[in-house]
Amino acid sequence: MNQAFGEQGLDFSGHSSSKAVEILVVSELVRRVAGLLEREFPLLRVRGEISNLSLASSGHLYFSLKDRLSQIRCVMFRTKAQSLGFRPKEGDLVDVLAQLCVYEPRGDMQLQIENMRPAGQGNLQLQYLRLRQKLQAEGLFDQDRKRPLPALPKAIGVITSLQAAALRDVLATLAQRMPSIPVVIYPASVQGLAAPQELIDALRLANTRLDCEVLLLVRGGGSIEDLWAFNDEALARSIAASTIPVVAGIGHESDVCLADFAADARAPTPTAAAAQVCPTWQSLQAQLEGRVQTMQLRWQSYLRRLEQVTDHLSRQLKAPSQHLQARALAWHALSQRLRPPPLERLSQKLEMQAETLRQRMLQSLQNRQMSLEAYERQFALLSPQRVLERGYAIALDESGKVVSDSLQVKDGDRLNLRFAKGAVHAIVSADGESRTG
Repeated sequence: MNQAFGEQGLDFSGHSSSKAVEILVVSELVRRVAGLLEREFPLLRVRGEISNLSLASSGHLYFSLKDRLSQIRCVMFRTKAQSLGFRPKEGDLVDVLAQLCVYEPRGDMQLQIENMRPAGQGNLQLQYLRLRQKLQAEGLFDQDRKRPLPALPKAIGVITSLQAAALRDVLATLAQRMPSIPVVIYPASVQGLAAPQELIDALRLANTRLDCEVLLLVRGGGSIEDLWAFNDEALARSIAASTIPVVAGIGHESDVCLADFAADARAPTPTAAAAQVCPTWQSLQAQLEGRVQTMQLRWQSYLRRLEQVTDHLSRQLKAPSQHLQARALAWHALSQRLRPPPLERLSQKLEMQAETLRQRMLQSLQNRQMSLEAYERQFALLSPQRVLERGYAIALDESGKVVSDSLQVKDGDRLNLRFAKGAVHAIVSADGESRTG
């Protein structure tokens, strides 16, 4: 593949050359450079801050190591990455053992990482954490100070760079969802040393003009350096002091800046920020139809209740003649109650009451007579006289007590034997015989 110009050939300037010049294809050149780097730098120990960290589906880690002045691409293959005792993060300061090489398909110089250990967090990450802690302690990020977003803003303000792709995404989203809402653009740099002050000036201008009801602070994704303008302390305080609600849509879902915490709402992307403040006309139409239907149902329910009340009142409503007739009947009944009754009626009433009393007295006497006769029959059945009439006798001692046991008497005692008719006296003898007298 290599070619050489002969001694009598021409160089690229068109002049004759006496030396042969070798022509290399690109791959051969890259391969030679890679060999030189590998021989010159067999293994290196490098310290730097991780930036643009990415984990590929293959398990390989891709990132850059940087310091204040320079950066270099790095790759750590899956077998090496799996043996790490920690999980590297964006902004970490690390020490790596690496081989300097060239990625031939692109001709990029890179470090192939063999081992890596943490050396502490990077300066930018430390600054971010310290400032976030400070502002949070002041209450700048408290939820109760955040302003509610308008349901349907009359105008939407956008603070971003005119050249940013995020601006095109936001305008396209707003035009698709609700093209009738006007959009006011406040241009400002979103990256670099001048960006924080330009963003603050745009915020102040929007709050001075008050020509929009909500502000979108947006920017596309990038490294921590690219997004550092949105970690500015003065910008965070300006966002918190804004009288207009601010929605931050900076970077991607994983990119979190101080502006996100200071804003009244955060969206994962600029497009999501636009969708958050602008409903679609279809959703508004659906809400309107739903409210109309709800009003119709409530009105129908109200009418039904009125009809029931009307029916109830109509049943209670009477003609004037009916009221007069009812009053006349009530007056007649009252006059009858107040008028004294005639003497004949009183006499008849007394006679009826007296007859009723006599009947009750006679009935009571008859009931008592029947009860008395029943008691007499029971007493007659239980009378001792009836027992004597059946041939029995009653033995009484001299004191008149009934003798029911032979052990109650002794020889010579006098007994009185009473029969159904008459009585006799007897003397008890020792031989068990009694003598009567």
